Amino acid sequence: MTPKAIQLLLGAPVLLFAMVAHEYAHGYAAHLQGDDTALMLGRLSWNPLRHIDPWMTIILPAIMLYTTGMALGGAKPVPVNPRNYHNYRRGDIIVSLAGIATNLLLAALLVPAIIGLGLLARVLPPASDSLALVQLMFRLGIFINLLLAVFNLMPLPPLDGSHVVKHFLPVKLAVSYQRMARYGFVILILILMFGGPILNAWMAPALWLDRFAVNLVAPHIILSPWTT
Repeated sequence: MTPKAIQLLLGAPVLLFAMVAHEYAHGYAAHLQGDDTALMLGRLSWNPLRHIDPWMTIILPAIMLYTTGMALGGAKPVPVNPRNYHNYRRGDIIVSLAGIATNLLLAALLVPAIIGLGLLARVLPPASDSLALVQLMFRLGIFINLLLAVFNLMPLPPLDGSHVVKHFLPVKLAVSYQRMARYGFVILILILMFGGPILNAWMAPALWLDRFAVNLVAPHIILSPWTT
């Protein structure tokens, strides 16, 4: 099996976990803000089967990976009812940013995890190849979580960033802005498929942070068949 094929096989569960964590964070944040809709509907769960959307979770990431090299997608959105929040404005912002914050946190935590695996390989040389596989999975996890975080910050309804932007707009403009949600998915697909320059410019911070993380962990990367 080629290193590229191994990366694809390892990247799929990492992407799924990142998307499930993102949606779980939305639901849990909503619960803390006073809305138990996700909990009552059984969506406050780490079971990936409850979050998989055939198009967003499987087909779209595959198309994106093939066309752009970036596996962007999403899980089935966790249902929330903002009217139940203790404070609508604050609750909506917190819940909207919860998934993004979770992806950034996961990316940050994977940096010391990769370093720890590298140090462990020095103590247990016979386990180097196995540890290198896990390290590669974690390395993909940094990249994927950063992509998801920055992507979801895009101020295009219904992405998370739009839920924050609308609260800083005048009321009439905010209403018109939210109406874009009915066309948001179509616009998003067009950007993903044909808006390469726009997408690349928006995703630049994710790529910069990924390079920064790579530089941090580089001295601890385990040399193995998976890293060649």
